[in-house]
Formats: sequence, C-alpha cells, structure tokens
Amino acid sequence: MRRRLIQSTLAVVLVVIAVFGVSLVIVETRTITETAKERVESEAVRLASIVDSRLLVEDKVTAEIIGDQMPDDRYAVVRIPGKPPIEVGSRPDGDVISATAPGEEGETVTVQEPRSSVTAEVARTLLIIGLVALLAVIAAVLLAIRQANRLASPLTDLAETAERLGSGDPRPRHRRYGVPELDRVADVLDASAERIARMLTAERRLAADASHQLRTPLTALSMRLEEITVTDDPDTVKEEATIALAQVERLTDVVERLLTNSRDPRTGSAVTFELDDVIKQQLAEWRPAYRSAGRAIVTSGKRHLKAVGTPGAVAQVLAALIENSLMHGGGTVALRTRVTGNQVVVEVTDEGPGVPAELGSRIFERAISGRNSTGIGLAVARDLAEADGGRLEMLQAKPPVFGLFLSSTPPREDPDEETRRTVR
Repeated sequence: MRRRLIQSTLAVVLVVIAVFGVSLVIVETRTITETAKERVESEAVRLASIVDSRLLVEDKVTAEIIGDQMPDDRYAVVRIPGKPPIEVGSRPDGDVISATAPGEEGETVTVQEPRSSVTAEVARTLLIIGLVALLAVIAAVLLAIRQANRLASPLTDLAETAERLGSGDPRPRHRRYGVPELDRVADVLDASAERIARMLTAERRLAADASHQLRTPLTALSMRLEEITVTDDPDTVKEEATIALAQVERLTDVVERLLTNSRDPRTGSAVTFELDDVIKQQLAEWRPAYRSAGRAIVTSGKRHLKAVGTPGAVAQVLAALIENSLMHGGGTVALRTRVTGNQVVVEVTDEGPGVPAELGSRIFERAISGRNSTGIGLAVARDLAEADGGRLEMLQAKPPVFGLFLSSTPPREDPDEETRRTVR
C-alpha cells in the first residue's frame, strides 16, 4: 500500500510538472527572446538620437563617443551619409539579434547582440525551473511517504487487532488515528472486543457456576445411590430412589436455570409456590451431609407461606446458604421463615464464628471467600435471587445471618402457627 500511494502521488506530480513545466519553458523562452529584441531595438533608437543631437550641433561622431554610450557586449555600426561607417565593439560570430534605427539626418544605427546571451539566459531559466521541479518532486515524495505511513500504519495496527481478536485476546486497544474512517473501524473493533470479552466471561462464569452448583447435589445423589446398593430393604430402596429422582429433577432445573441466566440474567420464570415444600426438600437433601458432620439443621417460623419466584432457583439459593454454613460455620444451622411487609423472608444462621470483618459486604463478590473455597456460591445465589425479583442479604455478621427476601402472597388462615423440626 505504501508503494502504491507513493507511486500514485509521484505520478500526479510528474504529470503536473510535465504539463505546466513545458508550458512555462515555452513562455519563458519567448519572453526572453522578445525582451532581447526589444532591448536591442531600444538601444539602436537611443544611439540614433545621440548621433542626431551631435550632428545638429555639427559636433564630431566618433567610435569612442558611441562606445561610451553602449554596453561592452554589443556591436554597433553608424552609417552617416558621405562618411565612412563607424563601428563600435567586436562583431559577434554566429547568429545575432539585430535592430536598425534611422536618424533625422539620414544616418542609420545598427545594433547587434549575440544570440548566445539569450541562449544563456534561457538556460538559466530552465535550470531554475528544473530545480523547482526537482524540489516539488522531493516534497511530493516526502509528503506521499508521510501520508502512506499515516494510512498504512493504522491499517496494519487494525489488522493486528483483528488478528488478536481471532486468536482469543478480546482486550480493546482504544487507539485512534485521526482519520474518521479508520477511527470508525477502530470503534467497531473495540465494541466487538468488548462483546467478545463479555461472552467469554459469561461462558467461563457459566462453567464455574455449573461446576460449583452441581458438585454438592451430585455428591448427595451419589450417597443416595450408594445407600441403594448396600440395602436389601425394598421400602428403603424405593424411598431413596424417589429422593434420588427428585434430586435429578432439581439438577435438571439448576442446569436450565444457569443456562437461562447466562443468556439473559433478567429472564425469570417466577410462579407462586409453597415455601414449605422447598424447605422440606432441602432438609431431606442435606440430611446425609449433616449426619456425617455430626451436626443438626432445624427449621422454624411461619408455615404455609406462599412466595413468588422460581422454586428451583429458591432451592438453589437455600442450598448455597446451607452448604456455606456446613463448610464455614459451626453448631446447629437454623432456617427461619417470617413475613415483613409484602415479602417473605427465609433466614439461615448457624453458631459458627461468623463472617470476618475484613470481608464485610464483599462476601457476595466472586472469588471472595473466608477460607480455601471458590468464592462462587454466594455470588451465584445472589444472582439467582435477583433474577426473580428477590434479594439476598447478609443481615448479621456474628453470628452469621443471611436473609432471602421473596415477594409474598396472602397466607392461609393459620399464619401464626409455628413449628420446629430438628434433623440429627
């Protein structure tokens, strides 16, 4: 591209020089020639007037007197009737420019100038025009190189940016070049890089979320299947198989939910559901893990509450809170339901040391964890809660109390009935 720009610019300049330069040479040559003729004619008329003035006063006309009145590079002949011609200067050789002027006393004055002087002046003019043309060509080449670099370098840079995008490096470069068209291309590439970066981030987040959210349910499902393999009691097998099938359905719902959130986090499938059913399901699912840890999980509060949301997502949020208490907390884990305003609240607390002071509100940020864990669970739980119009908050740090707020519907006739169930 650089070579083409330089060649095209140079070709345009050479054409302009050829057209205007030749015309200028022709005009200057004619002008110099005409000026030389006019100069010789003027000199002849001037010498004729000098001779006339001397003849009128009957003064002598000599070669010395005429020679003092004319330049050294010219030759003049004065012819006076009845007298020999008077020659002044050296007769030029070769082609000459000649002019003859008559006088009032019958004399004639002929002035000659060698055409070589005109040729020399034309040569000097041609040399000046040639130097100017050469300077114009040099300036054009330098300008063409500058313009070529100004256009080619950004194009090379944009090609490198596109190559980086294709190789999986979506970082925008935010470079601009002062050329509107190239800046427009750079804007489009930067916007594409940002979209690709968001897509890659969403894909990586989906993979991390799926890995984290499915790990514990799959472990619980594996334990259920192990219990089925070691028992011969048909009732136990049926019970464990039913629970395992329910867990498989919930895993399917979790996967669908994660995929939906990865495409559009604002998309929800909220319905009215029984909150007791979701809590009961979580108690049954986490029973083996808490038994293995020698800890208890209890639930209390208002019963027969209805909430608006996605049951699978609510179950996943509660599972994240229960798992967080199992891994980082201590003592008994309590789930308490209550109503505040037009919202249903599920509080999850334990008797552990609580959330470290340095974490504070950052506990819901990704990769933030008080121990050696992924730091994904609470972040995913908050996203799931917000997708259905709810919210997840840390109500208290020590002892830890997390609250899941959901939109509520009017309760049944016995909203004040409270129960307490303990699973050991």
